[in-house]
Amino acid sequence: MKPTRNLICLLFTLFALSACSSGPTLEDYQAFEPVFVPETFFDGQLTAHGVVKNRSGDVIRTFNADIKAWWEDGVGTLDEDFVFNDGEQQKRIWTLTPNGDGSYRATAGDVIGEGVGRTNGNAFNLQYVLQIAYKDGTLDLNVDDWMWLVSENVIINHSVMRKFGFRVGEIELTIIRHPES
Repeated sequence: MKPTRNLICLLFTLFALSACSSGPTLEDYQAFEPVFVPETFFDGQLTAHGVVKNRSGDVIRTFNADIKAWWEDGVGTLDEDFVFNDGEQQKRIWTLTPNGDGSYRATAGDVIGEGVGRTNGNAFNLQYVLQIAYKDGTLDLNVDDWMWLVSENVIINHSVMRKFGFRVGEIELTIIRHPES
């Protein structure tokens, strides 16, 4: 084989292996406390504060959000109002429906189909397809959303957005529960 062909084979192999690398699993957090119970944390007034990063890891936007959360007949609703640093405002209303086995179905107006969420220990992992405005149309992104309950009233949230398997952005935020409200 010619050197160029060897290099192409090596790069393809490295790319294939990196695509197979495993990230965290819910089982990794089984012993972590406090235990994350969505029905307890997502109830009442919450705020969120975060950043949006591009595929290079550069912060491209910041945001704050007010969230009203409640459960009725076993179904949770998170009514989120976002304000971005450029003045844009967004609204998202999530519905969380427990499946009875520690997993949840999650829907929102800009989510394609149903997302699937699972809990274990202090972690909650939610995977879904988010439709965002892009240029003159829309773009569907696969989101791997991880939340960790670090204290009774604080969640650290990290989301990775992918298109065709490639990381195109991330969101990092803190969600604070305000039980006094």
